[in-house]
Amino acid sequence: MTPRSEPFEEHSERYDRWFEEYENAYESELEALREITPQDPEGVSVGVGTGRFAEPLGVRVGLDPSVEMLRHAGRRGIDTVRGVAEALPFDDGAFDTALLVTTVCFVDDLGRTFDEARRVLREGGSFVIGYVDRESPLGERYQERKGQNPFYKEATFVSTDELEEGLCDAGFRVREHVQTVFRMPEEMEEPDEVEGGHGDGSFVGLRARA
Repeated sequence: MTPRSEPFEEHSERYDRWFEEYENAYESELEALREITPQDPEGVSVGVGTGRFAEPLGVRVGLDPSVEMLRHAGRRGIDTVRGVAEALPFDDGAFDTALLVTTVCFVDDLGRTFDEARRVLREGGSFVIGYVDRESPLGERYQERKGQNPFYKEATFVSTDELEEGLCDAGFRVREHVQTVFRMPEEMEEPDEVEGGHGDGSFVGLRARA
């Protein structure tokens, strides 16, 4: 068990409760991803977690290194596979969509992760990434408080510019961005709007094409 997956084995219930405690932030993030995720995808969610995003977005296959996270995802109807993002156990061109949500900060090698996503996607397939931008207010707070959170203690947050550079190196072309979560999650009394672009909202959704 790697250091980054250990907290998810030990605290999977706590992780899953976040989406209920901060439902408005979760609904904002989910709506942003709905705008850029193909309908009825033949897809895989890499770092599926508890399936909170894969299930409503219609992504039926989910991969994660954590057995406990996969247990939650399986209860949500996801076909679960144990593995890591840097070595996907799938054939070349197996999917038309790959989903990577709140996962980029936990992978050990972002370049290999992008290369593997490119490999398992068909030509013209969609790579949908959802993440908290390191340079946003929420990203800055997460970094400041890393030592207080078992999940983010080992996390490496990235900026949108860094992600785009890595995607380009892996052979992707970024097609669009959306953003939301313009307030801190605990301040949200309703979901935030979803806007195009990036740089204002803490949560960014990005769609790249293989």
